[in-house]
Amino acid sequence: MGFLQGLLGARKLLLVICVPLLLLPLPILHPSSEAACAYVLMVTAVYWVSEAVPLGAAALVPAFLYPLFGVLRSSEVAAEYFKNTTLLLVGVICVAAAVEKWNLHKRIALRMVLMAGAKPGTLLLCFMCCTTMLSMWLSNTSTTAMVMPIVEAVLQELVTAEEEQLVAGNSSTEEAEPITLDANNGQLPLELIFNLNGVPMMTKPIQTSNRHQGKKQQEKPLVLTQGSRNQELNRKYRSQHDQMVCKCLSLSISYAATIGGLTTIIGTSTSLIFLEHFNNQYPAADVVNFGTWFLFSFPISLIMLVISWFWMHWLFLGCNFRETCSLSKKKKTKREELSERRIQEEYEKLGDISYPEMVTGFFFILMTVLWFTREPGFVPGWDSFFEKKGYRTDATVSVFLGFLLFLIPAKKPCFGKKNDGTNYECSLGIEPIITWKDFQKTMPWEIVILVGGGYALASGSKSSGLSTWIGQQMLCLSSLPSWAVTLLACVLVSIVTEFVSNPATITIFLPIVCSLSETLHINPLYTLIPVTMCISFAVMLPVGNPPNAIVFSYGHCQIKDMVKAGLGVNVIGLVIVMVAINTWGVSLFHLDTFPAWAKVSNITDQA
Repeated sequence: MGFLQGLLGARKLLLVICVPLLLLPLPILHPSSEAACAYVLMVTAVYWVSEAVPLGAAALVPAFLYPLFGVLRSSEVAAEYFKNTTLLLVGVICVAAAVEKWNLHKRIALRMVLMAGAKPGTLLLCFMCCTTMLSMWLSNTSTTAMVMPIVEAVLQELVTAEEEQLVAGNSSTEEAEPITLDANNGQLPLELIFNLNGVPMMTKPIQTSNRHQGKKQQEKPLVLTQGSRNQELNRKYRSQHDQMVCKCLSLSISYAATIGGLTTIIGTSTSLIFLEHFNNQYPAADVVNFGTWFLFSFPISLIMLVISWFWMHWLFLGCNFRETCSLSKKKKTKREELSERRIQEEYEKLGDISYPEMVTGFFFILMTVLWFTREPGFVPGWDSFFEKKGYRTDATVSVFLGFLLFLIPAKKPCFGKKNDGTNYECSLGIEPIITWKDFQKTMPWEIVILVGGGYALASGSKSSGLSTWIGQQMLCLSSLPSWAVTLLACVLVSIVTEFVSNPATITIFLPIVCSLSETLHINPLYTLIPVTMCISFAVMLPVGNPPNAIVFSYGHCQIKDMVKAGLGVNVIGLVIVMVAINTWGVSLFHLDTFPAWAKVSNITDQA
């Protein structure tokens, strides 16, 4: 028994050792570049899927196996690990680090909460809009990690407001309100106070005497075992309504982060991987940039956000939209008024907008404007002012503005003015908007290496001829219409990505989808764009992506809740993406023809 337990504990090490040995006969029995490349691809894919080693470490496998098997030179593989999109990510992370450091995201979120009020329906829509907007520019993981504590803080304010209402009721019997269900608003009080770090804590009801003494007696945090998780989830809420509100708000943050990440080309790592792979595979194609991607994906995100809000509201809060979304002040309960008052106090604690926040916000807007106006497509952009064309990309803008954030001081320049001759401090030598430590803390280096490993695999597949061979094996699909081929590919990746990380999934499938499109003479963008978007719909399980895991760790929802709600969001996204690629996507990317740049790439691969 002990031997089996030890074997189980070392299963990852055994997998790392056994997989290359078991697959080794492939390149030995078939000594060709295609077989060697397939061997490296399968070993890396197994490491990614099983997570036997960290994703970033597994991405380094092509760096030493390709040269060993003679697929690519070592210098050629090394060049794949740092691309144009890596620089784009570096610049974006600089702005994201400034946003996080100076709490600009908190100001935006609290302001939107104040605009929405304390009604569950409007609060849900507000948080989803806020998360979607932030996730357009920040990573989905960072956005979820930043917004979830604010959601918990709002719930805490609701609880505190309820406690104050109870204290007021005990002190004045004339204004006392029962703690039972209100026939007018159909709401019940929350009974749980949440730790802002995401650890749920059960507390005893706070007595009035302790309240007046300024002390709160709490029990020690309960450690929830796997067996008692379901029972505790049911016990820590006073009402079913409160439990549903917590589930709805928590899950909606993860879904909204996914929706927001679809909107911009820098919103998710999958989009960046797609962009770099597409530019490497089809260097003559100049059709996908920040502007064209945004024009295509923004309507998708907007429609998906609205329908997902309806879906989440119907699933957890019911169909009483008039009551849960009313903005009338006359229909507000005392509890909601107290909650809004406390949220207003939290917003006022931030004070007036600071100089670093203004600089960060200005750079945020400037970066977006420069991205849009570089090559809008319908009018000449600012790139046309330069004599040499094609030298500047979106990465040029992001790196330049990110570099300036290291130089601009965090204190407003004084320009030699003194304040009554005291406390004079010149702006020289003052800490800048962001430091290198701020950047290092935010920069996802594992994703950079992972993306580089994907580029290396794609380059090896192309140079060895493996991608062409895979495409030839898929000629059996030529009898199907192009929309059916795209739909099958989207359904397949949507299933796989629930169990495999998004970057690993897109890295494995991109070369296959490209070969499939070229073999069937379908515009590659007609399949690549929907597949890239559907890979992001890993919303049904905690292991699907990091935002799911973050939301699940807060303890509001169970696996069945995520599967039930995520399945609806997945279907909604799949339908909207398929409609989009067959309507405005056709005219935007000219998808009704097989482009010349794809023909050139196909001829090069066969040669």
